[in-house]
Amino acid sequence: MTPGARISASIEILDRLAQADAPPADKLLADWARGNRYAGSKDKAAIAEVVYGVLRRRGQIDWWLTRCQGGVPTSRARILIWLLLGEGLRLTDLDQRFTGDRFDPTPLTSVEKRVAVELGSQKGFGLSCQPVTVAANMPEFLSDAFAELYGEDAARQLAAHGHEGAVDLRVNSLKGARDDAIAALKGEDISARPTSLSPLGLRLPERRPLSGTKAFKDGLIEPQDEGSQLAALLVEAKPGMKIVDFCAGAGGKTLALAAAMGNAGRIIACDVSEARVRRAQQRFKRAGVFNVEPRVLSSERDKWVKRRKAKFDGGFDRVLVDAPCSGSGTWRRNPDQKWSLTQEGLSELAEKQASILESASRLVAPGGRLIYVTCSILRQENEDQITKFLAENANFFEHPVQEVWNSTLPDIDYPGGTDTPFLRLTPADHGTDGFFVAILGRKLC
Repeated sequence: MTPGARISASIEILDRLAQADAPPADKLLADWARGNRYAGSKDKAAIAEVVYGVLRRRGQIDWWLTRCQGGVPTSRARILIWLLLGEGLRLTDLDQRFTGDRFDPTPLTSVEKRVAVELGSQKGFGLSCQPVTVAANMPEFLSDAFAELYGEDAARQLAAHGHEGAVDLRVNSLKGARDDAIAALKGEDISARPTSLSPLGLRLPERRPLSGTKAFKDGLIEPQDEGSQLAALLVEAKPGMKIVDFCAGAGGKTLALAAAMGNAGRIIACDVSEARVRRAQQRFKRAGVFNVEPRVLSSERDKWVKRRKAKFDGGFDRVLVDAPCSGSGTWRRNPDQKWSLTQEGLSELAEKQASILESASRLVAPGGRLIYVTCSILRQENEDQITKFLAENANFFEHPVQEVWNSTLPDIDYPGGTDTPFLRLTPADHGTDGFFVAILGRKLC
């Protein structure tokens, strides 16, 4: 492909991402690659770099478009700013790519040429007068929420979301130890080092294809962010317990719970998506997990929940609610998601989370625990949810996460604050995705 053809493809992909029914960026890029077999590996890499570059820098890109009076922030206009400030191209370079010939984009307009000249001396995207949310490439409607959450530390905390997330793996203790996984990966020329917080985690220095490795095929490793591993460990699952993973998805945390239980006990893995449950079952088989019962729910109010509550008064030692959320803690991996989030959508998510939490709590046995987890950094989805739930459910109480951490991971310093019963993990402070964990105990009577 010519450089111009790569730009045209990037514009096409970003236009598709802007549509309401667009799949995630990584899937869209993969689908494009499968549908355009003529594109070589270098072409695909170059296109992905432009697409993700624009998504990661979109806040600053749109700010520059406004400042330069560059017109409506279309995919083409955003890519133009990326090429100027991200790749350092100049007007002459752009004219050679925007030719209008064959697969190249149409020639630059007079406005686009003026913008290119204006930005000719600008180095990089940053400028000291940019607001914090712009500099961090975050949705502006969340600026007040970020200021309340982080205060003067907002710039540092948010900036960490602009970097690509690390590649983390969880070692499946049903199949082997961490040293076994390190050795197995080394045998396939993949280096890995232990993560600093999770005793089951490995971190790769670079992104490598893993699905074809023997360690993956044998179920010894599973891709999972270190923060997600810690959230699963804080369920404090033990052999013989009865546990519900209420929003199991494709089963990442279910696998971790089953390993912690040594396959002894019972896990009900619930989800409203039959397709996700099917994918989870494939992962369970590969990992050697056989104490999990998958269950497809019609909604969080499924009749099964009501029957279990009526018959057993909950009956489960642990109920994990890994709630659907904005995914703001994972925006360094999925930068496209932050630009589709709206205040209305966030409010709808909060309502759904409250409903899920309320319904799942019915499954907790007296003396058991309800563990609420999100991969969000927003109070509206985290502390505010717990405050509301406890105000309406006097039979539950806050169980300090630090106490569970000290019991479960006694040799690792607690990474959270001592002024809150909850745990927050952030890319800036812990090198993980952003996670929130709250542990609620159910009173005996």
